[in-house]
Amino acid sequence: MTPDPLRARRGVYGISVAAELSGLDPQTLRLYERRGLLHPERTAGGTRRYSDNDLETVQRIVELVGSGINIAGIARILELEANNAALREDNDRLRSTLDSRPPPPPHTS
Repeated sequence: MTPDPLRARRGVYGISVAAELSGLDPQTLRLYERRGLLHPERTAGGTRRYSDNDLETVQRIVELVGSGINIAGIARILELEANNAALREDNDRLRSTLDSRPPPPPHTS
């Protein structure tokens, strides 16, 4: 079954469940949010809702912290990785567009 990209972005986990799934304390998740590393959705009442993508980001943060990288460095790495992924998507889309075009007519002189 192919993962649903909309579902991966949908905030479905409360902070206690996200903390349990990630192995971190809720306070750590709040800290990462304050530092701009995480952006969980909020309900109308202000409750945080974490998505599968948020939990993947948490795992990446944990890996980077384990490598000895500070929060500012992690923020920059996450930003560069997101930019790289967006460029890769653009490149794939452009290649697909070019591949679907009919070949040019032969050149005659």
